[in-house]
This record gives sequence, C-alpha cells and structure tokens, in this order.
Amino acid sequence: MVHLLASEVRQLLHNKFVVILGDSVQRAVYKDLVLLLQKDSLLTLSQLKAKGEYSFEQDELVQGGKQGRMHNGTHYREVRQFCSGQHLVRFYFLTRVYSDYLEAILEELHSGEHDPDLVIMNSCLWDLTRYGEDSWPNYLQNLESLFGRLRQVLPESCLLVWNTAMPVGNNINSGFLPPELRPAASTLKTNVIEANFYSSAEAQKHGFDVLDLHFHFRRHTGKYLQPDGVHWNERAHRHLSQLLLAHVADAWGVELPQRDPVGKCIKDGPARGGPGRRLERQLPACRDQPAFPPHRPLPLPGCCPLLPAPSPHPHQFPLLPPKPRPIPLQQVTPPFLVCPQDADFSSDHPFQSDQFSLNHFHSDFLPSTQTEFAFDGDFMFSPQPPRLPFPQPCYQQRAPVVHRGFPRYCPRGPYLPWRGRPRNSKRRAPAYREPRPQ
Repeated sequence: MVHLLASEVRQLLHNKFVVILGDSVQRAVYKDLVLLLQKDSLLTLSQLKAKGEYSFEQDELVQGGKQGRMHNGTHYREVRQFCSGQHLVRFYFLTRVYSDYLEAILEELHSGEHDPDLVIMNSCLWDLTRYGEDSWPNYLQNLESLFGRLRQVLPESCLLVWNTAMPVGNNINSGFLPPELRPAASTLKTNVIEANFYSSAEAQKHGFDVLDLHFHFRRHTGKYLQPDGVHWNERAHRHLSQLLLAHVADAWGVELPQRDPVGKCIKDGPARGGPGRRLERQLPACRDQPAFPPHRPLPLPGCCPLLPAPSPHPHQFPLLPPKPRPIPLQQVTPPFLVCPQDADFSSDHPFQSDQFSLNHFHSDFLPSTQTEFAFDGDFMFSPQPPRLPFPQPCYQQRAPVVHRGFPRYCPRGPYLPWRGRPRNSKRRAPAYREPRPQ
C-alpha cells in the first residue's frame, strides 16, 4: 500500500459518487477525503474541531448544522456535500445505526438522480451510550435491520465499506457524551471491541466489505488520539484515508503505483508536512528493492490508469548456460518440434490489472526441462536451444478497469479476511422485472 497523491485520488474517484454516513469521526473522514481530492495538505486542528460550518474547502452545508440550532442531542442533523466537475462526495451525520432518519436517507439515495458508487459507514458510540439501558440489544437488532435493508436498496454496482469503530481512550470527555453519562462510559473501551466483532460479522454475512480501523489504530492511541478520548488528529486521519483508498482500489481492481509505504504517515508523519502544509515527499530506498526514479507527474484525471510506467531497463531473464557438444551419433527425429513457449494471458477469469506486472505471467503450459524423443537402437539427447527471454508486456490500458477482482492487499486483522475471494452477489432480485424500452 502506498501514499496516494491528490492527483491519484482524483483519478481513482473520477466520476464517482461517494456517500459517508456516521458520527463526528466519520465527518473527519469526509473532510480529509474532500481535502485530499484538492491538494496534498493535512487538516488543521480547527478544521477537525469545527462542526456544522457553512463551508469547508469548497463544500457546502446542505441541511442542519448552523442552519438551525447547534446542540449535542440525538436529533442533531448535518448534511454536507462537495461537488466538482468529476467528483461528488456527500456526508450524513448519524446518531443511530438504523432509524427512521436513515430510512429517509436511503430513500433519498434510491430515488436520486445518481446512484452511489461507494458508501462508507459506521455508527457505534452514540448507539452504545445515548439510548438507555437497552442500547446494546437494540444495537444488535438495528445492525441486522440495517444490512438487510442496504442489500435491498443499494445498486449491485455499489461498494459498501463498513468501518469498525476507532479505539477510544480510558478517559472520555467528548461533547457527544453528557457529564451525567460519563461515569457509565468506563466500560466503553471494551464495549467498542465487542460491538466491532458483531457489526463486522453481520456485514460479512450480508456480503459487504469491512475495514477494521480498530485493529490498525489500536497501538496509536497514545500519540494520535485527541485529549477528549474519541477524536483523532490530522495525521491519523490521513493514514485512515490511505487505508480506505487502498481498500477501494483493491475492490475495484485498480493497481496502485509502487512507491513508499503509507505506514510512514502515521509513525513519523508524512515527510515534513504539518497541518495545512503541503507534504514534502521523498522516495527512500528499500533494503529489498533498488531505489526508483522520481515519480512522474500524472496526466489529467481519467486519461490513464493508476499503473506504474514501464522500467527503462527491463529485467532480462538469464539464458541457459551452454552445454558441451556431444559426440555425433545417428539421431532419431523427434515426433514433434519443440519451440519455446510464449507467455500468454489466461482468459478463464476476469481481467485483472496485475497481468501487466513484469514478473507475472499466465500460461496454460508448464515449462519443461526435457525434450521427448523416440527411442531407437542408438540414440542420445541433443542440447536444447537457449531459452528466449519472455516478451515484455505492453501498457495500453486506457482507463482503470472497475471490477470485482482477486485481492492483492489483505491487511491482517482479528476477523475473517474481508476479501478472501471474489464474492457472488447475494442481493435480492426485484419482484417484477421492468419492461425494456421499445
């Protein structure tokens, strides 16, 4: 997984409608994605803390927020939207995983002009702390209702990613939790882990993707968690965005450039960048790989795939060492002519972008080390001709191929692999087919 630049994020999400649903942590996910679609900068502390503002980085407040009364109740609403010529990102603030308000949102998405291509969602902390003594059984029941409803409403082409809830601190003094409820939040840290287990299992049961953010950030609470015990700083959210984009690229079958890993962003910070500053990126040499030349600037979005450019000095496969010439004897003609087998691409599975890798070939024949001859009274084996180098693959793909391909990036986690194999759709077919237009 690599640290994607703003130009590459724009290309990955070109002509895509992205919907993000959740609490204030998911609102920060929305803000970092909107910022990354425009420039290589990190969020500032004031941008992370702000809520309900009329505008953020060229987006607009569609509903709720400062258009009405600001409060921390369960009926707080905030709908934001960023729209450019090629991107549409919308955020809905949720205080409960499934409710009448969520049904209204799903109906709006279903009847809207554009179907969502990507839905990112999480709801947990409000569900476990703000809805009385029966909050836990109600949360489990609402999870089942949510994913069952999403299967019916979302189009087949839509990718839904369920984010597990982020880790929380030992002392929670965030604004979403009233002072009278904070003593009861002492067990919230363990309750979040249990809730993540049930929510991820329910999402996978209905055929949706799970991104285990709790696993990725479990060891970073001391450095990147805000003092309120719930929210995270700008470097953590940039790391989160890169994890999310790598997951989406894998699900859509888009091969990302091979550069420095994204883990550098959260350990030491993205090079010398800071809040509101552009990231100065360097390409350190890996101990296992030679240093690559500086990254070439990408063309305009939608013009070419996110594939690395071919190396100017392609790797040559070594030829077989010459063998000593045998004593000439009468040789029997072989029953067939042996020729070096060209590498061809298999067409038994959907096209995958890793077919363009320099070291990855699909062949229907295994390479043979011996040549078959007919046996006669006197015979001997003649030396094989030297094996020719494999032909170099071409890079003539016009645009990123969007499909459900085999995974190449599978992060470790305590739950089941989220993309073990391409899954068959389990969505329910409509009861009546719509007649085709004449």
